[in-house]
Amino acid sequence: MPRVNRTAVLSLLIASSSVFLLFQLYYYRKYVGKVRTHVTVNNKMKAAQQQNTKFLALAQRFRLPMFLTDIAALTLLSQDALRQRDRQVHEPHCSFLCTNRPITSFALHANLWKYDPGFLLAAEQKGFELLELRGEDPRLASLDTLSGEDIPLHLLFRLHGYIIQVVFLYERSGNYLWHGALRLKANMDRSFAPFKLLDYGHHAGAYDRPELVLTVLDGLDVQVPRNISRFLSEQQHARFLECRYRDARNFLQLYPDDSSLAAVDFRRKVKSLLHLAARTLARLDIPFWLSSGTCLGWFRQCSIISYSRDVDIGIFIVDFRTDILAAFRDAGLSLKHKFGKVEDSLELSFLSEDVKLDIFFFYENKDIVWNGGTQAKSGRKFKYVFPRFSLCWAELLELKVRVPCETLDYVTANYGASWSVPMRSWDWKTSPSNVQENGVWLLSEWAEVIQVY
Repeated sequence: MPRVNRTAVLSLLIASSSVFLLFQLYYYRKYVGKVRTHVTVNNKMKAAQQQNTKFLALAQRFRLPMFLTDIAALTLLSQDALRQRDRQVHEPHCSFLCTNRPITSFALHANLWKYDPGFLLAAEQKGFELLELRGEDPRLASLDTLSGEDIPLHLLFRLHGYIIQVVFLYERSGNYLWHGALRLKANMDRSFAPFKLLDYGHHAGAYDRPELVLTVLDGLDVQVPRNISRFLSEQQHARFLECRYRDARNFLQLYPDDSSLAAVDFRRKVKSLLHLAARTLARLDIPFWLSSGTCLGWFRQCSIISYSRDVDIGIFIVDFRTDILAAFRDAGLSLKHKFGKVEDSLELSFLSEDVKLDIFFFYENKDIVWNGGTQAKSGRKFKYVFPRFSLCWAELLELKVRVPCETLDYVTANYGASWSVPMRSWDWKTSPSNVQENGVWLLSEWAEVIQVY
């Protein structure tokens, strides 16, 4: 019988043991590590669910009808709302309110909030820490007072590092809801919450009033917007710009506003026309913004320019609809002129009493946007060039309207560096700082591109 090579056997045993050890390490890292991660995630989700449960129970106890505005949670809900909701009734677990984010956002109509020390004390007894963010009430600001009293804007509740944000929604005179920006004062704890991760507060926002429904999420009764997709779309474009009352008052001290009966009557007609235009375009789902002199009036003096004699709005050409003419006619406006065509320099002008509504259609071209102009008697074309801009909400004449967020750049492009000085003499072909010659319409096109009524 041959002798066994002890060295070979020992080497084989060492190799086998090493392979087995490596397998154990691989198994531990791949499977046991996953189990631990899963347990950790589950623990975090349970903690989030417990904190949301505590908070909503407190809100219900003190009759504070919070509704869910958390973007991540609403996005999950909108994807398969009914099926998931029914599943939650029978198998409660944390699917919507636990999104691996350390924050859940709710909103509250501010008129339903009363500073109840009992609510705050009860929250403290449940272990919550509170940070209250306040700011000036813009509804009380005017050219006379400049600023309003302090009001609550946001409440942040913290428990074990988890944040619940409550956003206060205030009703504004334009029949919309507004929330303020979240601004930390010098003495506030900047480590209280991951402020950059908050859905709300980076800027002020404006919303249409959402219709709410009660549903069951993760075993909890929660109010949510009925039309979640619309609310999420609004949230993406909700940024709101407040009128610059201080600058407007300084301007009006230098250049007092016209208080004649004719000017007062003109402002009344402009308000009526602007509200009518907004309703008409809303039915068509066409977004618009204040442009030219109407935008300048809002930005410079928080009002309209009484000697301008018209209302100017802008619309991106991609939002043009062929039924826009019929819609304005049905609203009682008469077409005054139609210049250009959809492919180039389209411009519409309607008349209401003796006030003109000019609709300028804007075209995008790389890093600029432009709208066109046409001289009826010669067929000459003009182009007005602006830097690209985004749209924000604002308020003018008790109406929620859009304006270019980069308003100063927009106004300066159109009116130059001296935009703050009134100019009663204005030639639309030569006065604007951004006007350019843009050729001439062919005679064969005149019947289509130059229509005057």
